[in-house]
Amino acid sequence: QVQLVESGGGLVQAGGSLRLSCAASGRTFSIYHAAWFRQAPGKEREFVASISRTGDRTYYEDSAKGRFTISRDNAKSTVDLQMNSLKSEDTAVYYCAANVFVLANGRGPYEYWGQGTQVTVSS
Repeated sequence: QVQLVESGGGLVQAGGSLRLSCAASGRTFSIYHAAWFRQAPGKEREFVASISRTGDRTYYEDSAKGRFTISRDNAKSTVDLQMNSLKSEDTAVYYCAANVFVLANGRGPYEYWGQGTQVTVSS
């Protein structure tokens, strides 16, 4: 098993940046694919970005491409999401997720989830 704890959320103005971090504990993190999802009020949780075990492959939702960057440091057991040019529609609770096996497109399924961190973008 792996436990995931997100941090780095907060309030930011539109056009600003935030860096989310997810710290993993438990089993060796390098065996897990990892991803970020988000859920806005009244909406379904949606995929944002994912990264392969070694970090050699990344996938992004269209809305995140060119603005968000997912990265990982297996030595530190962390996966980060750098978010730039934030928009009001990026406001959501952001969740870190992990699993040993996922589909080739990186979108899931994910078995392990963090509690989430709130990101609020003011316009």
